[in-house]
Amino acid sequence: MPRKTHSDRDGGKRNRTVELRTPRPKPKIDFTVDALDFKNVNLLRQFVTEAGRILPRKYTGLPAHYQRRLTLAIKRARHMLLMK
Repeated sequence: MPRKTHSDRDGGKRNRTVELRTPRPKPKIDFTVDALDFKNVNLLRQFVTEAGRILPRKYTGLPAHYQRRLTLAIKRARHMLLMK
């Protein structure tokens, strides 16, 4: 679902519309990088769909280095049969 845009007229000579996007809200990360462990299954299940697919950064809102560690932890938990 696209974010809302606001139309504003710029004060230039041309009558063109400038669209400003509203910034995406920053998620509050209530865990540390150390908590991203394959044994912490309750935390990892928050970032997996019902079908077992890993949610992308667009939906999780995690920074890139957190998302990479999250993906690795989920895959390790699957391999150890802690998650399906």
